[in-house]
Order: sequence, then C-alpha cells, then structure tokens
Amino acid sequence: MTAPELMSIGAFAKLAELTASALRFYGDAGLLRPEQVDPSTGYRLYTESQLARAAQLRRLREIGMPLPVIGTFFAAGPDEAVQLIDDQVAKVTTEAAGVRQAAAVLKASLGEEPRRAICALPGPVLAAAVDQVVATTVHHPDVPALSGVRLEADPGSVTLTATDRYRLTTRTLVPMHPPAGTWAGTLAGDDLQSLTSRLRRSRTVTIEAGERALGLRLADGTVLHCRLLTEAFPDHHLLVNSLPEVTHRVTIGKQQTVRVLEQQAPERVGLRVSAGRSSLLLPDGDGVALDGAATGPDLTLWFELTTLYPALSHALGSDVMLDLRGPDQPATVRSADDGDLTTLVMPCRSADL
Repeated sequence: MTAPELMSIGAFAKLAELTASALRFYGDAGLLRPEQVDPSTGYRLYTESQLARAAQLRRLREIGMPLPVIGTFFAAGPDEAVQLIDDQVAKVTTEAAGVRQAAAVLKASLGEEPRRAICALPGPVLAAAVDQVVATTVHHPDVPALSGVRLEADPGSVTLTATDRYRLTTRTLVPMHPPAGTWAGTLAGDDLQSLTSRLRRSRTVTIEAGERALGLRLADGTVLHCRLLTEAFPDHHLLVNSLPEVTHRVTIGKQQTVRVLEQQAPERVGLRVSAGRSSLLLPDGDGVALDGAATGPDLTLWFELTTLYPALSHALGSDVMLDLRGPDQPATVRSADDGDLTTLVMPCRSADL
C-alpha cells in the first residue's frame, strides 16, 4: 500500500495546477523529481511538501524562464534568485516591445497606409516629453485608453497628455515648424516608451499620422511606428476647465524641494503656506522652509510622496509653481522652459492621514 504522505501523480498534478505530462517532463529535466518511484509499476509518487516548489516552477514558466535558468534559480540563494527573475522580466519586456514594433510596421505596410505629415520636433525634446508624461499612464483592464498618451497638434503647439485618474500630466512643445492644420490621436504608451532611446538620438523627428499608426520619421529617414488606440481618451479639457478658482499660488525652487523629498522619503508630505512663505512638513513634525514666495491665507495640504514627487522631479527649468484650490481639490504643478509641463495632483483626504 502507498504510505499516507505520498500521493499519485494525478492527485499531485491537480493540487499543483499542472498536468501529469508536465510533471513527467519536469521530473525528467531534473527540476521536480518525484519523491519516490514504485519499482514494480513505475508510478511516480509525490509529497505535499513538494507543492511549494511546483508552484514556483509553474510561475517561472509563466514568465517564460528557460529550463536551464530555472535549474540555476532553484540552486541559488535569495538575492541571486531575485536577480534571475528581474533579468527574465527585462528580457520579456524587451521582446514584447520588439514584437509590438514589428506588428506596427507590418500593419503600416498593409496597403502602404497613407500618412500625413503633422509637424517636426527636436528628437531629444520629444523623447524627454514622452518620459515626462508616460509615467502618468496606467494599465487598467476596464479603461484601455489610460495606458495611452493623447497627442494634439494645432498651428501653435503640440501637446502630450496622460492620466491615471489620480494625476493628469500635460506637456506642451514648441514645434520646429507650425503644424499643418490640426490633428489628435491617442498613442500606445508602451510603444512610445520603447522608442524613446532612438528618438533621443535623432536630431529631428517628423510626426506622420496614419489611420492605424503614427509614423515617427527620424533624421536618417528611418520610420518608427506607434499604434493608435481606438478607445476614447478621458475628456481632460472638461476636467481642467471645471476646476475651481485658484486660492493660493506657491513658487518654489525645484532642486531644493526634490532634494528634501529624496533625502527624507516620507510616505506623505505636507505643504504649508503661511505669512507669504511655504514649507514642507514631514510626518515626524519637522518642517523645511522652502525658497520662494506664496500668496493666500494659511493653508496646509498633504500629498502622497508617490503622487507629488514625480510631478516635481519631472518639472522643467529651476522653478516650480503650484496653484492650490483647497485641501480637497486638485493642485496644479506648473513649470516652463521651451514649452510647459502641467500636472494635476490630488491631496490626501484628512481621513487618510
């Protein structure tokens, strides 16, 4: 009779969420050998203690880790194992970006989709703008457009906008030549992010609009492709136009403020306005006076570090302006230098503190 602590390959496969054939494969590969093999029947028997390794093996295969690397993973210490996972994720991410770009090129080649030149921008400036706004995108299964970047061109400017419903970031660029008419579309944020290194190395980038994809023509004639999303982008113009009046205006130095946040790294940080000056408040009660000026009556707002820091660290130039509307209204973080960057950030509710 089989010992009580041993189970058949079928029973173990069900608990491990693997197939019996997969267990045989992994056993023959030396990654998950059975606890015992019945010498007379050849039946493979497993114990409950092997389920944890089986679960790790299943998840490692889900992220596409090759079998030899999995063998190294099981023999590694915690730090090396974590690095192997990170390396695999980076590899898969790079491959996925290449697949998306190849798919975009294939789609654009179908019937040689006609494209209309919209405008030209300096490549390094466009790449930096993508970095500044794409951090505000988010993958949401119910709202696919939140993973996109809205591009709007008119005769005076080119604007990139992204939102995750908690933040709204808008970067306005000054084109090298006025855009030919108006154009608007939602670009796949992942595609844009994967192209930034090549955009940054091109002196100019000409934006060409098609029906299914946006073409980004580099100075050497190479055309990169970015998918256009078909889902409706949130009406950010309505949101901005419906904001209450500004009650306080704070001007601070970017470098000093960012340095304090990086050194202290609090979970939440307060912004206090008092007597025409502003300061940062930390949860332990310490305050740091900020260079600059402030208008409006005494007010204290609290922000999540993960919300406020990106808005400040991506700011343009050396000065940042904050338009405040009260403790329960979005604050606008503004900066300007060859165009402007605007980010809406929500303060914490008092109940969250």
